[in-house]
Amino acid sequence: MAKTLVIAEKPSVGRDIARVLPGPFAKHEGYLEGPEHVITWAVGHLVQLAEPDEYDPKYKKWKMSDLPIVPERFKLVVRDERSRKQMSVVSQQLKRDDVDTVINACDAGREGELIFAYLYEKAGATKPVKRLWLSSMTKQAMERAFANLRDASELATLEQAARSRSEADWIVGMNATRAATIRLRSSFDGAVSLGRVQTPTLAILARREEEIAAFEPEPYWIVDATFEADGGRRYEGRYHAGAQPRVPAAEAAEAIVEAVRGRRGTITKLEKTRRTEKAPLLYDLTSLQRDANTRFGFSARRTLAAAQRLYEEHKALTYPRTNSRYLTSDMVAEIKPTAQLLGAQPDYRAAAEYVTGLDLLPLARVVADDKVGDHHAIIPTRAEHRVDKMSDDDRRIYDLVVRRFLAVFHPEAVFENTRVETTVAEHVFRTRGKVLVVPGWRGVYGELADGDQGADDDEGREQQLPRLEQGEEVDTLEVASDRKETKPPRRYSDASLLAAMETAGKLVEDEELREAMKDSGIGTPATRAAIIERLIDVGYVERDGRSLVCTEKGLNVIRLLDNHPLTSPSLTGDWEARLAKIETGEDSRPKFMADIAKFAGETVHMLDEKLKDVRIPRANLGPCPVCGRDIVENRKGYSCWSREDPGCGFVIWKAKAGKTLPPAVVRELVKAGYTARPVTGFRSRAGRSFRARLALEQTPEGRWRVEFDEPWAKEGAKPPDEETVPEAGAAPSAPAEAA
Repeated sequence: MAKTLVIAEKPSVGRDIARVLPGPFAKHEGYLEGPEHVITWAVGHLVQLAEPDEYDPKYKKWKMSDLPIVPERFKLVVRDERSRKQMSVVSQQLKRDDVDTVINACDAGREGELIFAYLYEKAGATKPVKRLWLSSMTKQAMERAFANLRDASELATLEQAARSRSEADWIVGMNATRAATIRLRSSFDGAVSLGRVQTPTLAILARREEEIAAFEPEPYWIVDATFEADGGRRYEGRYHAGAQPRVPAAEAAEAIVEAVRGRRGTITKLEKTRRTEKAPLLYDLTSLQRDANTRFGFSARRTLAAAQRLYEEHKALTYPRTNSRYLTSDMVAEIKPTAQLLGAQPDYRAAAEYVTGLDLLPLARVVADDKVGDHHAIIPTRAEHRVDKMSDDDRRIYDLVVRRFLAVFHPEAVFENTRVETTVAEHVFRTRGKVLVVPGWRGVYGELADGDQGADDDEGREQQLPRLEQGEEVDTLEVASDRKETKPPRRYSDASLLAAMETAGKLVEDEELREAMKDSGIGTPATRAAIIERLIDVGYVERDGRSLVCTEKGLNVIRLLDNHPLTSPSLTGDWEARLAKIETGEDSRPKFMADIAKFAGETVHMLDEKLKDVRIPRANLGPCPVCGRDIVENRKGYSCWSREDPGCGFVIWKAKAGKTLPPAVVRELVKAGYTARPVTGFRSRAGRSFRARLALEQTPEGRWRVEFDEPWAKEGAKPPDEETVPEAGAAPSAPAEAA
């Protein structure tokens, strides 16, 4: 009897698929076999594009004369030894005589299509292919998808876009990286990594860093007063000259204080207005990552990992790597049953009951068939959700998605805004009040109808005001001026950088307008987290709390490229839009790849000419704590010696317990002798994080040490012996020599 081979993207998905197909299934090394189906899997990308030396051994040496390298036909290679073992299993199943049909069950999107296409081609398979298209991993969704298998030809343009993206990244990234590295090898240690998506993202961060460096703070003053009406009704006001709360000079601010102090004033204006606020749209991956970063400090990668677990393991959320914030019309019948299931959990009962009790669901901002591509918005699945089995990260992301899903069907929130002007000796003080009158959708998040005090800014904080009347007189109880300084632009966080990537660097806050710009963003929802982590891995960017800080190396790369199109967010955004058009058949793969090859050639020529005689001074991390000479970064460490100046021999090696000490940590060590916070990424076997400190006692070899301390060790506690033994890749809790 002929069998059907099902190829999933991961083993866990393969096991889930076995539960909905006719069994029983026997377990084998790398695959499962049942009476009608054989199920095997990739482990992510088993196959990748070959390195240049696979085309010609001469490419092992990086020479400018060999660039650009643009293969006529790309070769595929198995990724590594671990992948080779599973690839062998997949190939054997594809060649079985009793297998007559193959089902591509990899993730339903561009990346899943690429994983399958590469392994299918590398295995030399020729058997007919069907496509399993899943947006949810529930039993019902999988059964429905198997009953509606798509012909592979329907996804041909998706595969073309996937291959085009992969090959474009190879051509541009490899040629630009080689050209820049050849010309800058004397200035940089290691390769100068450039790429079609990572370089414009780096440019956004670098330009913000330059804005911050160039910023010169200017002082200004504000004048605040506390007023009291009859009956002890107190409120605060801030001086305004017209619409301007800032006073440019200390003398002017003090003059206002003296003129107002102890004087009676009059409420000369009192206006009340009502403002409505719509519920936010459903989540796509980028908006979910932004929200999780803002609320919990999660990196984009951490949020994606949790969302993927909720999709694959817990079956609680729909497919997370989506670019849409809408549902399709055929999903409307699922909304109330899903809400009813959520109502079984006490935290969501009231909100769910409201949704299920609606005679007519408000669908205008929820359902839009034309705004859903491969996948709809991320929503809870219509299944039992075992919240007790979820990790803390998973529960937080799950909670965000559930509340957003329920909130979108609730009415608008209504605020009452009050604006008061108090005039004292012809000086006007403004007061803002804001009260949540009707919670609407905000009630889903536990915000009830009461005062909503906002953060203080130049306009003054929003207050919950007592009852006041226009024309009544008030006493000035207190008045004082306060010196402030203008602040530089904020560094990007994961949330704000994701927003900038989504709109190709343009500042857009309106949700609907952002939706219209998505096809021109940098990267895709599925790749943006990896791009941020890549910039950190190559040393261009460092995390400082929630901020992403561009390093000197990253700044130098962007300075040297000097507005080359490779740094332009709009260029790669245009390419992403073209890839989207290849998916829909509006653009052609050959034309796109020809443009990519041309761009790579122009980039190589520019880098060759521009960087030929460039010499970059190494990053300076401050004076040596021993001899006072400058400490500079080199390939293996940070030291005060070089070929020109031997210094005293002080060095802090980069490699520590299988990880790399970043320049920011070393700069802090050199300056202060210790780090104020635990070193990111370094943990003991017990999972504890560590601070680092510089020990300036020479070792017998004449060198110095960096020690790691657990925060509680400062109190004199001694950790258990088993916790002082570091596992592979973890920082030691006992002193560790830096050299």
